[in-house]
Amino acid sequence: MARPTARVLTLLELLQSGGTRTVAELAGQLGVDERTVRRYVQHLVDLDVPVESVRGRYGGYRLVSGYRMPPLMLSDDEALAVLLGLVAGRRAGLTTSSGAAGETAAAKVRRVLPERLGHRLDAVLATLAFTTPPNTPAAPRSAVLLPLADAVRHHRPVSIRYTTADGRRGERTLHPYGLVSHAGRWYVTGTDPAIGEDRTFRLDRIADARALAGSFVPPAGIDPAERVLAGLATAPYRHEVTLRVQGTAEQIRARLPAGLATLTELPPESGGEEASWFRVELRVERLDWLPAVLASLDGPFVIERPAELRTLVTALADRLTAAARPPRNGGARP
Repeated sequence: MARPTARVLTLLELLQSGGTRTVAELAGQLGVDERTVRRYVQHLVDLDVPVESVRGRYGGYRLVSGYRMPPLMLSDDEALAVLLGLVAGRRAGLTTSSGAAGETAAAKVRRVLPERLGHRLDAVLATLAFTTPPNTPAAPRSAVLLPLADAVRHHRPVSIRYTTADGRRGERTLHPYGLVSHAGRWYVTGTDPAIGEDRTFRLDRIADARALAGSFVPPAGIDPAERVLAGLATAPYRHEVTLRVQGTAEQIRARLPAGLATLTELPPESGGEEASWFRVELRVERLDWLPAVLASLDGPFVIERPAELRTLVTALADRLTAAARPPRNGGARP
């Protein structure tokens, strides 16, 4: 591609990124003088690309709102980033319930790429392996996700039709504070103004979402992700576990993350150790995996409840002790 033509296309890419670009800014990014920038802009205008000239101190050039120039013009790195993002998004559950959307989007990007680049990207995708299995998430529908996102951004109340885990259906009003993707599922968190309580809902269980009149003011410093994790850690499960663990919050969180357990630092005892103790509370459906996790903490811990967990930890300790004994008569174990 001739160098002036390449610069004209680069100018178009810069303008398509949005906003008004000054002549000096464009000249610096293109590596040309301001007179050449104006000539390149005229080339775009001659091609019926709607470039607007903005006058004034902060003037420059911009594209008419909503204009996009087909086909896609992607560098090798940009095309690889787009296609890998689509693949990773499908595996991580960062897609909508229209499962084919990611595949069709990738196919459209692939069709408009030059043949040389297309073959190289095909080779990457064909030889790429993952160390973790793909998620099979219950992804939200676009008709639910998009209005909720708009309501979060503009602080508007929404009405949602929701089905609970036990199949009960109802309609609620929510002041949504944020959308959160966690472990292959999407959540919306906010406050139910009718009862004045914080609520978190899974988007795949929302059948419909529509904005209501009015607006609300979200609390200052709200962290939607932290709210969702705290809600998951305190959700009702079969077993309620309470521990006391010595160490740092970072060490404990490495084994018992926020979506699983809550931590409360305990006041130091007079004359006690320097290391802090934390009360750890979690709710789980099964206990059989916890002994190994507790052993990996590599620090003192006390099981307050349930007694069944103490039995499982003792059994694990016995198995490890037996496995560590030297073989009888110096022979190898079978």
